[in-house]
Amino acid sequence: MAGIDATDRAKPVRRLYDWVVGWAETRFGLPALAAVSFVESSFFPVPPDPLLLALCLGATRRALVFAAVATGSSVAGGVFGYWIGAEAWDTLGPFFMDHVPGVDERSFQRVQALYERWNFGAVAFAGLTPIPYKVFAITAGVFSVDLATFAAGSLLGRGLRFFLLALLIYRFGKPIKAFIDRRFAALAWAAGILLAGGFLALKLL
Repeated sequence: MAGIDATDRAKPVRRLYDWVVGWAETRFGLPALAAVSFVESSFFPVPPDPLLLALCLGATRRALVFAAVATGSSVAGGVFGYWIGAEAWDTLGPFFMDHVPGVDERSFQRVQALYERWNFGAVAFAGLTPIPYKVFAITAGVFSVDLATFAAGSLLGRGLRFFLLALLIYRFGKPIKAFIDRRFAALAWAAGILLAGGFLALKLL
């Protein structure tokens, strides 16, 4: 019964995933990428990466343009998430806690600890890895992280993530897509760990 329930719960997300990727087959693919990148940074459950990959495969020469749009829109969405945390959390907090995946009290406590220790590095790390970026965006506003620091860290982390995917497609084309699909989480975590290691080295120096 538990397995059936889990499958049932996954169906709406899978339908959303298919709907998002389906925009790549239309002339509205680029605006859809911008929209998904924006809303995923504060509440939408499906990341823009699958749509970004589909668009890059369909028009490889525009891969870097797609990555730039995803990055800019995602950072803008992150700033919106920051605003939610800073200005509207008393009103919207209960809804987010109950209905937005990844947003809960435990996540907030963990992210607060990361901010207190790493600040800029925490944002960049979150923007790069599969950790829900929306949690970091909203939490940054709740805990009054410096907005410029948040935006700069977001630009670095999200930019590295989306441009890395675009460059892989640009360089290797369709053969690399299956590898990315299978190993995306591992690739993201590896890149995040390397980034965190670079920040640690700079701190120690």
